[in-house]
Amino acid sequence: MNKWHCFICDWTYDESIGDPESGIEPGTKFEDIPDDWMCPDCGVGKEDFELLEE
Repeated sequence: MNKWHCFICDWTYDESIGDPESGIEPGTKFEDIPDDWMCPDCGVGKEDFELLEE
């Protein structure tokens, strides 16, 4: 599972955790999140996230 970092506010989307408060189940890959999903902290779209290299 990957982690994706919002470069606007530093929030991290962890695919293993998902975003349950936004209806995104744990295990949901970033590319499978609906295109209209927004960062829960700052409200930007998926285009403002980058894959974290671990």
